[in-house]
Amino acid sequence: MAKRRIEFTKEQIEEINQARKTNKNKNTERRLKVLSMKAVGESLEETIVQTGYNATYARSLVTKYFKEGLEAIIGKKRHANNRNMSYDEESAVIEGFIERAKKGEIITVKDIKAAYEAKVGHAIGKGHIYVILHRHDWRKIKPRPEHPQKASEAEIEASKKLTLA
Repeated sequence: MAKRRIEFTKEQIEEINQARKTNKNKNTERRLKVLSMKAVGESLEETIVQTGYNATYARSLVTKYFKEGLEAIIGKKRHANNRNMSYDEESAVIEGFIERAKKGEIITVKDIKAAYEAKVGHAIGKGHIYVILHRHDWRKIKPRPEHPQKASEAEIEASKKLTLA
């Protein structure tokens, strides 16, 4: 069975070279290098030696480029920002609780979670609320009732009697 030759057009070669010039990510550069080497007619063996990729992956990159275009090669595969709301929307939800806290009311995570779920429209985990509160520099501020090394009442009275007034 004869090998199937993949032919790149001049426009595709120019598109790949232009993407390589503007690219700043080293992993994306390796993927683009596979495409550019295959476009100029390099063999698969030479391509995998220079890029360090597996032959199967190098072949799949070329196939993906022809099926989905350059964006499939350059675009991010994983997105880290899986939030339900933007930072400003989260701030708006939390802002009402900050005002209540300034008035002296006791705010619980349960209340914040209920308001957040009402805004989002679905249930979320309790840990998610703590991540949001940490992101917005929300801290649990609770005053100590007294200093842990505070002297007893008898010692305080004795020291008052010893001072000359």
